Amino acid sequence: MKILVTGGTVFASRFTAEYFSKDNEVYVLNRGTKPQSDNVQAIVADRHDLGDTLKKYEFDAVLDICGYSESDIIDLLCGLGNLKTYIFVSSSAVYPETFRSPFKEEYEVGENKIWGDYGLNKIKAERYIGDNFKNAYIIRPPYLYGKMNNLYREAFVFECAEQERPFYASNEGKMLLQFFDIEDMCRFMKILIEEQPKQRIFNVGNPNSISIVEWVELCYKTVGKAPVLRFVKQDIDQRSYFPFYNYEYKLDVGKMLKLMPDVKSLEEGLKQSYEWFRENRNEIRRKSLIEFIDKYLRG
Repeated sequence: MKILVTGGTVFASRFTAEYFSKDNEVYVLNRGTKPQSDNVQAIVADRHDLGDTLKKYEFDAVLDICGYSESDIIDLLCGLGNLKTYIFVSSSAVYPETFRSPFKEEYEVGENKIWGDYGLNKIKAERYIGDNFKNAYIIRPPYLYGKMNNLYREAFVFECAEQERPFYASNEGKMLLQFFDIEDMCRFMKILIEEQPKQRIFNVGNPNSISIVEWVELCYKTVGKAPVLRFVKQDIDQRSYFPFYNYEYKLDVGKMLKLMPDVKSLEEGLKQSYEWFRENRNEIRRKSLIEFIDKYLRG
C-alpha cells in the first residue's frame, strides 16, 4: 500500500511511519525540522500551506497522527488527492470528565475540564471529519506509551528507579491509569485499513487499568529495582511531581477487542520502552519533576 503519515519524526507518528514502512510504501508529511526515519519518503511541507503538493499522490491510507484542530483537518483533507481510507488519532479527552466510566463510543462528546481546549479542538476535528469524509475512522486512545516515547512519563519513573530514588505519589497511589502500547495502535490501524469495518469510531486501549502504585512497581521492576513509595497528602498539584493529571477514567474498548482480541501486556511494553530509553536518553522531553521533588517533598 501507499500510505501517508502526518509527522513522522517524533514518538507516535515516527513509530507509526517505521511500523508501516516494513511492508508498505510510506510517505511522511512534516516541515523537515527534525531528522527523518530510514525507509520513508519525506514530503517537506506545512499542512496549512500545501497548495498542490499532495495532489499528485493517490494514497491507500492517510494516518493523521498529528491533527489537533478543525483547521488541521480541513487544510490536510483539502490538500489531498484521491485516497481510500483516512484514520484520525483523536483522544479520550473528548469525553466530559463528569461521565461515568467506562466511556463508550456512543456517549455524546463534550467539554472535559481537565483537558480544556485540547479536548474541545479534538471534538471539532472529529465533527468535521464525520460531516465531510465517509471513508474515515476515528480512534480514541488513553495514555500512549512504548518504544520511541519521548514524553516524560515512563521515562521519569525509569530515571527514578535507576537513581534508586523514593517515589512520590498522591494520597495512597490508588488512582487508576489506562495505557495503550504504540505498536498495538499501529496493529489496530492496519486492521481498520484491511477489514474496513462498518463501525467508524473506536475507543482503543488496554482493557485493564492499573493503579499508580502498580504502574510504578512495574516500571521499577523493569529496571531491576523495587520502589520505596512515599505518599503526598498535602494540597499540592499532582502534575508538579507526577507525569499525569489527578484524573481517573476508563475507556470501554470492547469494540476494539472484537477486531483485535490480543493486546501487548504492560510488562512486555515497558520492557521494550526501557530498551529504547536506554539508547535514546537525549531525546526525552524532560520536565522539572525531580527538581520539584528535591526542593519541596524530600527531607
